[in-house]
Amino acid sequence: MTKPDLRSALAQGRLVGDGAMGTYLYQMGFPVGISYEELNLLQPDVIRGVHRRYVEAGARLIETNTFSANREKLSKYGLEGEVEAINRAGVKLAREAAGDEAYVVGAIGSIRAGKRKNVRTSRVVEALQEQIAVLLESGVDGVLLETFYDLEELMLALKLVRRAGGLPVICQFATDGTGATQDGVPLHEAFARLQEAGADVVGFNCRSGPNGILRAMEKLAVPDGLFTSVFPNAGMPDYVDGKYSFTAGPDYFGASARRFADLGVRLIGGCCGTTPEHIAAVAAALRGYEPGGAGQQLAPQPAEAAAVTVRPLAAAPAAGTARPQEPSLLDLVKQRHTVIVELDPPRDLSIDKFMAGAAALKEAKADALTLADNSMAVTRMSNLALGYLVREQVGLRPLIHIACRDRNLIGTQSHMMGLHALGIDHVLAVTGDPAKFGDLPGSSSVYDLTSFEIIRMIKQLNDGIAFSGKPLKQRAQFVVGAAFNPNVKHLDKAIQRLERKIEAGADYIMTQPVYDPALIERIAESTSHLDVPVFIGIMPLASGRNAEYLHNEVPGIQLSDEVRARMAGLEGTEGRRVGVDIAKELLDTAMRHFRGIYLITPFLAYEMSVELALYVREKASRDFHLSPLAK
Repeated sequence: MTKPDLRSALAQGRLVGDGAMGTYLYQMGFPVGISYEELNLLQPDVIRGVHRRYVEAGARLIETNTFSANREKLSKYGLEGEVEAINRAGVKLAREAAGDEAYVVGAIGSIRAGKRKNVRTSRVVEALQEQIAVLLESGVDGVLLETFYDLEELMLALKLVRRAGGLPVICQFATDGTGATQDGVPLHEAFARLQEAGADVVGFNCRSGPNGILRAMEKLAVPDGLFTSVFPNAGMPDYVDGKYSFTAGPDYFGASARRFADLGVRLIGGCCGTTPEHIAAVAAALRGYEPGGAGQQLAPQPAEAAAVTVRPLAAAPAAGTARPQEPSLLDLVKQRHTVIVELDPPRDLSIDKFMAGAAALKEAKADALTLADNSMAVTRMSNLALGYLVREQVGLRPLIHIACRDRNLIGTQSHMMGLHALGIDHVLAVTGDPAKFGDLPGSSSVYDLTSFEIIRMIKQLNDGIAFSGKPLKQRAQFVVGAAFNPNVKHLDKAIQRLERKIEAGADYIMTQPVYDPALIERIAESTSHLDVPVFIGIMPLASGRNAEYLHNEVPGIQLSDEVRARMAGLEGTEGRRVGVDIAKELLDTAMRHFRGIYLITPFLAYEMSVELALYVREKASRDFHLSPLAK
């Protein structure tokens, strides 16, 4: 029996899309830095095989391997003359793999990729027209315009497809859940304008895992009569020892598919990091699906910050004047339980709530406030500037994260020299999440240094030697921390990696959040031979959905089954109350084994961290004042 056309299939029910091509080829051993689209010509059996695995997993819509097969993108590899051959081969291979079981859509990606002025509009038009013509002539069932950041470019591409023919068109934005396109158009308005211009389906792919895209869908008023689609990533990518990996497993992906279906989404597939196993889970979850309602409501947002008085900015010390020395965290942790609290810098220009949180944590007797360096590759206010304000206005020690991602060797040394001049001497060296998965995916990840090398280079400044090897007139006094992820299958191997960081010069360790008392005890046993203090990470959970997001989508975080069961279905005030209770139970175990406590604040909800910091202080004075302490 002949299957209906793609529009009719979407009108009749839900379709399962395929998963990633590029990251799947990467997992198969094909390196970064080549044209995966050229493999249509060089390795046709491989590409056909990937398509076929997705069909066998249950995908009923297959994308051609042509995402970057336009003249502009292919010119990077000297392949601008192969546009027609690569696109024709892409359609042929997908069609051979799909047979009569699945629809084939011609995949076309953004040329500007979020860099709005990097390619003239005339060149964008020429490149898109050329690719669109070849795909339509090659016999696709529809066109998929995916991973667009700006409405302007997506509208341009849609109009070019519409001029060339009447096939169904799927338009997909890359979103981080903020409610607007990168050129500032509210998503509901962008969807409406695309529908008016002839889009059959509008949705999201890439950039976010299921949780981020779900947030965007829940906030969105979809125009009547418009079908929607979602192709999330498999969570946030992790970048360790030069290799990328993704965290969200097939079971979580399948459960997320049902939640998307509850919101009325018609086409559900996967993007970066997904595999045939993820798509098989989506297909199984949607088999026999019946609508379950309008989807869950968003958890309530934290209450607005109460007014907190901060000190006026103090005058900077005169040149040559030594700043008064206060005990370092290394000194404090030898004497008593010491509390570091993380508070993320704002994504906005307003710092009122952040500073209110810093003041409240100072009042709760936190020993240091640690500030991430554009965590998850999302643009935030400079942690150097905020750290200075926290110290001068609030009187709380700042501990600044330094990511390898954002600065080359020149910028990193310059940054460290600035910290030295400001008297900020406690830092944490981290690799940093890859830029392409943040809110400005057109930006570059630098990675001139590994986390081991950046530790070594910072300590070199303490010896009065610049990164270039030249002597400096002064010596820095940086106390350098290293990050440690204990939420791994082989803890012994993670400990070996940690030992290498200590050999490179790390003075203390800060762990990813831990949610299992038994694991805290294993960490204590496994690190007992180390001669540097360990600050054990504890992050209170805000809701059941927050728990599932962290467990499935964020690299380096893993929740125990017991914690996930306790948080399941909890939202709002009740979710936060139980989240704090769980954190206190974890602190009961952690404080028996570690003097260093690292509290991580979710969603700038500093009230939760204030309660936990006070709990540590009270418990320490009550239970540990006469007791011997672990390291």
